[in-house]
Amino acid sequence: MKRFNSTLSLILAIAVNIWPCTTAVISGKATDDGRPLLLKNRDSDALQNKLVYFSQGKFKFIGLVNSADKENKEVWCGFNSAGFGIMNSASYNLKGNDTTKLSDQEGKLMKLALESCATLEDFETMLESLPKPLGVEANFGVIDAIGGAAYYETSNYKFVKYDVNDPNVAPDGYLIRTNYSFSGEENKGYGYIRYKTAASLLADKFNNGKISSEFLINDVPRCLIHSFTGTDLTKVLPKSEKDNNYVFFRDYIPRYLTSAAVVIQGIKKDEKVNLTTMWTILGFPLSSVIIPLWLIDDGALPEIMQANESNFAPLCDLALKLKDRAFSFQNDARENYLNVAALFNQENTGVYQKLAAVEKKILYEVNTRLTKWRETELVGNEVKEFYAWIDSFVINEIKKQFDIN
Repeated sequence: MKRFNSTLSLILAIAVNIWPCTTAVISGKATDDGRPLLLKNRDSDALQNKLVYFSQGKFKFIGLVNSADKENKEVWCGFNSAGFGIMNSASYNLKGNDTTKLSDQEGKLMKLALESCATLEDFETMLESLPKPLGVEANFGVIDAIGGAAYYETSNYKFVKYDVNDPNVAPDGYLIRTNYSFSGEENKGYGYIRYKTAASLLADKFNNGKISSEFLINDVPRCLIHSFTGTDLTKVLPKSEKDNNYVFFRDYIPRYLTSAAVVIQGIKKDEKVNLTTMWTILGFPLSSVIIPLWLIDDGALPEIMQANESNFAPLCDLALKLKDRAFSFQNDARENYLNVAALFNQENTGVYQKLAAVEKKILYEVNTRLTKWRETELVGNEVKEFYAWIDSFVINEIKKQFDIN
């Protein structure tokens, strides 16, 4: 019995430490407007996330941070004032026989990169010069303001670069990574089903035109297609939100542990770096809304996306409450069963369906402003006015939609 308990404990420990993110790096030649893109669909047991402005390093930057990280020691996705953006997905097939105990340093490494790097070359120099072991096992996706776009499959002592602008590496100008590395051990790691789902989505979009930032932040993190079973949960909708239409929910791109989704949109040649845009969904993507962010001189951000006195970002907190409507309250079933009727139904009263109206208004307001800024220049006071509107509109409108006091 003691041996069985030890084995069970090991299995549980391994399961707890798997963070199955889905990511993509897309060069400007594969996008509809020539701007490179980074996607991170973040899966983590840190469900409360916040946005933080940093100004202590060589470059100022905005980063996605765990709300519980009060000292903001780790960053899980972000971009800086040089137009350098970075994200990661954990990998589980790079270390091989490496028994190094130092691990889980990915968030610290990305924070350091945002503080100090302007280009892909800077990032490579940083990886080469940092003391080893690095304490990481990850696929780092990076873009910069001069068109650079690449993955770095990185372990304790080395990295392998996949240049997304190289047609021999990325024939269509984009690459995807989940939780295994192409330079690692074959048939090891996780996320093969999610990889295939994302690959099919991006290929369809690319073949029918080119990939847009709106598609990447909206369609991919919210995709309810399962590439292994061929299931599409949105094909036949329940009649009513009262139907309690629970389905087994594993290996979709969005998961119970999805805590945020981010797309960093870089700039085209001759555009100003401050037009770099971070399209952000705080919380479960199907129970939250897209809000864009820009880096301005005083570091202003929407209050609803920053930690409040309770150390929660109000938008993320509200999104988690709405998410609860879509998952079972039974402890041993919670992560594995999704109530489709709570999100989508024929009466159009599902959580996502109601949020879509709020999000449509946000994106209308955004696109009006962004079109102007790209033709003239991004004005800090106008960005702050937009953030003030976000703070006054979003939470109140969501609560009104769901009759929440």
